[in-house]
Amino acid sequence: MNNKQTYIIDEERENCQKVVDAFAELFENTDLAVINTGKYGFIKLQYFRTDIGFDNAISFNDSKSLFNDLWNEWLDTQLLDIAGETPMKEMDYEDILKCLPPEKQQKLLDMRKRFAEKTGIGDILDKYTEKAENKMTDNSTMCSNTFAK
Repeated sequence: MNNKQTYIIDEERENCQKVVDAFAELFENTDLAVINTGKYGFIKLQYFRTDIGFDNAISFNDSKSLFNDLWNEWLDTQLLDIAGETPMKEMDYEDILKCLPPEKQQKLLDMRKRFAEKTGIGDILDKYTEKAENKMTDNSTMCSNTFAK
């Protein structure tokens, strides 16, 4: 057994820590933690239960994957908050997003860019941003009564 084997390079370890720091607010409001495990990379622990601990443990050894995962966690949390006690609470996240006014959709997408800027990693954004912009459209017919109480 090779005890000196590492699973993450130093540059990616530093970049992953920057990503974790950028999303620090997410950890305050959810049952989620991201831990630096040294040579093994970063582990996202999620869905804590006192009797058994965390249900999910996902490892990351590159900052782009970690950024995209934490971004999706942040976005899902925002969409759940927006859906609240409206009929949208039964929808998938993507459908909730499509029901939002274009201005609100853009505001959420802009937050992704702000998180990327907080990391200080120049190329952290990828093709995902373009795909997200294409998905965000006005679907007022599908969502016409979602905010009615």
